[in-house]
Amino acid sequence: MQFTTVTIKTRTVKPVEIIDISAEVAAALSASKLDSGQVTIISRHTTAFININEKEEKLLEDMETFLKRLVPKDGNYLHNLNPVDGRDNAHSHLLGLFMNSSETIPFAKGKMLLGEWQSIFLVELDGPRQERSVLVQIAGI
Repeated sequence: MQFTTVTIKTRTVKPVEIIDISAEVAAALSASKLDSGQVTIISRHTTAFININEKEEKLLEDMETFLKRLVPKDGNYLHNLNPVDGRDNAHSHLLGLFMNSSETIPFAKGKMLLGEWQSIFLVELDGPRQERSVLVQIAGI
């Protein structure tokens, strides 16, 4: 078994943003030259997460609206009384309770075995940020 690790970096521009990183993950897999195994994608942040879902413009808008309504930014949160980095971002951390920091996807013949409508997303909950990093680890033969 061989392992390859790649970091994908991106900039976010909105407070809540859903960014398709499928092409970058596929490129990392292709560069690994591995035939079959698993790809694990992990966000290296506590306010940005990994999600597999459908890439459809109106659905993505619905998702952003849903997240903003689920845990409003202007709530009365204790974390915001003394934020670690000066950001009032308790809502972002609370939304993270409903999300995954990582996903693992099997692959065969060098291709991820995602469903027809599935894409891989980085979900920003505390943007904009100059840089977000996602670690991609590929394990296979």
